[in-house]
Amino acid sequence: MSAKPKPGSSFENNPLAQAILREGLMIQDRFSAAPVYARTGKGYLKSVGVEEIARIKESARKKKP
Repeated sequence: MSAKPKPGSSFENNPLAQAILREGLMIQDRFSAAPVYARTGKGYLKSVGVEEIARIKESARKKKP
């Protein structure tokens, strides 16, 4: 049973929904299904790597007041 959004409550103009969608699309390629995904429904998230983590930490340091 899928719930349809009410008229006028579109997620297309909601900034939070747009941010969530943008972030989900950025990490989509990192998800990897386990070999028995069809039976278990489980998988895992691949590591982003050392360089990306260092870049994220550096940008977080620059944002702090």
